[in-house]
Amino acid sequence: MNRKLLVTLMLALSLLAAACGGIGDDGSGPGSGGGDGGDDPTIDHPTGADELILRLEQGGGFVPVEYNLRNFPGVSIYGDGRMIVQGPVIEIYPGPALPNLQVTRLTEEAIQAILAEADAAGLLGPDASYDYPCVTDLPTTTFSVNADGATHTTSAYALGFADGGMSTGQCEGVDVAAREELLDFSTKLGDVRGWLPAGSFSDEEPFVPSALRVYVTKYRGAGEPELEQPEVVWPLDTALDRFGDPDVNLQDYRCGVVQGQDLDALLPEAQAANELTPWVSGGATYGLVFRPLLPDESGC
Repeated sequence: MNRKLLVTLMLALSLLAAACGGIGDDGSGPGSGGGDGGDDPTIDHPTGADELILRLEQGGGFVPVEYNLRNFPGVSIYGDGRMIVQGPVIEIYPGPALPNLQVTRLTEEAIQAILAEADAAGLLGPDASYDYPCVTDLPTTTFSVNADGATHTTSAYALGFADGGMSTGQCEGVDVAAREELLDFSTKLGDVRGWLPAGSFSDEEPFVPSALRVYVTKYRGAGEPELEQPEVVWPLDTALDRFGDPDVNLQDYRCGVVQGQDLDALLPEAQAANELTPWVSGGATYGLVFRPLLPDESGC
């Protein structure tokens, strides 16, 4: 190639780059960081410490009242990179009064990788609900994603419980492909360390709540003599018969939130208690259900 032709081609390429917006000193193009173009667009999301980016939770089904009161999201990811999950559950009865909550710090790279998988599973599109009418009394899995300036909610009834038989046509009117994508994404959320980039997440450590929701009811007893538990004195000044307010949805329950210095006094006692611990206050005995509040939660 002669020199004149080479110079002409180089000038043409320079003009083309200028017309397209140019390339920055860091190698980024006009779409970098904004989610509006480029080979690796980012997905906008909230950045506040109490702002939820993504949540996976299960609810409903035929379960005791106390189970629903204790029910906790499986995964919650916040704008500051905290991912709060339920850790391993001890296989004993009665179980601990407090859930085993663990927190991991995610980098922006990890958050983007998770959101990309959520997008691939259809969770950044219109809200959707996927039924499975051939079974009853099972929970519903709900995915909530706050991204690109919108909140997306997708739910699937009996996800993971009934999906093994769907491909054989045992239940008509079921979106098999969509449910398989949701199940695959939920499985990935349960094992992020297996596929996220190395160095994009921290080690797990116990999550210490800044507030604790407490449900109070009359103590119903352990049921069997061998399950009787030692009594614990309620450590706060407000007696349990006046604690919180009656729960409008649950007969015979009161609900209140403990935080600050009261939480400092109650939390060690709750950590040492179990589901059947009798709590003594004002000469009466009560049963308590504890529910740690997540950063985006408040009240009863």
